[in-house]
Amino acid sequence: MQKKTLIKNIFKLIVVFILFNESYLFQYIPIIIFRLDVKKLTMSNNVLLNIFANICLLIILILMYRKELGKDFKKFKKDIVSNLNVGFNYWTVGLFIMIVSNVIINLVFKTGGAGNEQAVQKMISTLPFMMLIDAAFIAPINEEIVFRKTLMDIFKNKYVFSFLSFLIFGLVHVIGNVSSWADYLYIIPYGAMGLTFALADYKTDTIFTSICMHMFHNFALTLISII
Repeated sequence: MQKKTLIKNIFKLIVVFILFNESYLFQYIPIIIFRLDVKKLTMSNNVLLNIFANICLLIILILMYRKELGKDFKKFKKDIVSNLNVGFNYWTVGLFIMIVSNVIINLVFKTGGAGNEQAVQKMISTLPFMMLIDAAFIAPINEEIVFRKTLMDIFKNKYVFSFLSFLIFGLVHVIGNVSSWADYLYIIPYGAMGLTFALADYKTDTIFTSICMHMFHNFALTLISII
């Protein structure tokens, strides 16, 4: 990789991570426009504002990576059956690790489940079908660009890329809901999906493999929660 390209990709990674971390600020756009009283916002209002912020982030990410995403989609479409098969195989491995590690953590440490999962379940119970759209279609694209695309553009080594995807993806899903040291163990089940999604992308050389499997994963889990 040329030094100029590497520097450009590192800069884009930094910008994207900042955007992802501060994306909640987009919620203030409708708050300011419609002069909403933040003290009187209901849970439904907060869910809608969160979805709005995710849509804003999605638009920005697509604009930033429109050329790369176009090339990746052509690769994915060219051998779609094989790519989906690879993605599904890696997803089943990730799901197995996720389920087993969750069970072990809950049984041994009696944590009651990941804090992030509890927060998501509360949002789903408030506006189930809006959350289905957000979780199954918007969030997967955002997260795959942030946690897979940016890393894959910089770290060409399979193992470095996969490990970083595991660690960062797991940590981001845990860090905001930590009440004890045991909560950090949930990096393992969340990170397992990040690891297998990364491996699927590396093998197929297109981010749309993990985007499709991430959508399928979130759609299934959210639908089960609604039912």
